[in-house]
Amino acid sequence: MQIRVFHKGTSLSVYLKRLPAFLKSYRQIKSQAKQSGAAFPFGRLYPCLEDAENESGVASGHYFHQDLLVAGRVFANNPVKHVDIGSRIDGFVAHVASFREIEVFDIRELSNTIPNINFRRFDLIDSNFRLRDYCDSLSCLHALEHFGLGRYGDEINYDGHLIGWENIYKTLKKGGKLYFSVPIGPQRIEFNAHRVFSVKYLLDLIGTRYEVDSFSYVDDKGDLCSNVALEKSRIDNNFSCNYGCGIFELSKN
Repeated sequence: MQIRVFHKGTSLSVYLKRLPAFLKSYRQIKSQAKQSGAAFPFGRLYPCLEDAENESGVASGHYFHQDLLVAGRVFANNPVKHVDIGSRIDGFVAHVASFREIEVFDIRELSNTIPNINFRRFDLIDSNFRLRDYCDSLSCLHALEHFGLGRYGDEINYDGHLIGWENIYKTLKKGGKLYFSVPIGPQRIEFNAHRVFSVKYLLDLIGTRYEVDSFSYVDDKGDLCSNVALEKSRIDNNFSCNYGCGIFELSKN
């Protein structure tokens, strides 16, 4: 009898605790198979011993909330041309591609051809990046914090996020929408994973170049706080986040 000893993520203690119930269920279904004619032969055993007591899925965290929230805003605003820079293909980009075309820029290659996703390989901190007034809608979700840290094959540049921010501004047309998110909390670099930004720093970066249409954030527990006021006291303590996710919808002035 072949048996996959551990389902991914199952600890030894959980495995030993729940194995007797699994074997009991196995004997039961084998007995039922004999009575029903056994249209489905049995292959190797593949114990999944935690799923019955888990919740039905994961509906929390930075990526879940930002991807769903921003995809909904793109749908509602229905731009002429939407471009994404560096967001998750199997999250936000897939959400948007389910209802419209989306052009994706990333420093890494994408080998798959996917309906509604038009991929172009770009390095947003390359001095040769020349796009100007290219689109009326642009997203950059959980990506700007990586620019210049080398994690994804980009060159090391301490100011990489500033160069990328400038190129994002130039790519977007006047009056266009920018959706961006980054980690928020006490400002720091955790090399070479990411930067974490203070909310005050981000607002200074936004300055007068954009109007803030809305601000939402995911707190340290992974819960979404949607469309919150940017009050000074909360800005100063980064909305009580150590590693949260700030999500901005902006309009270019």
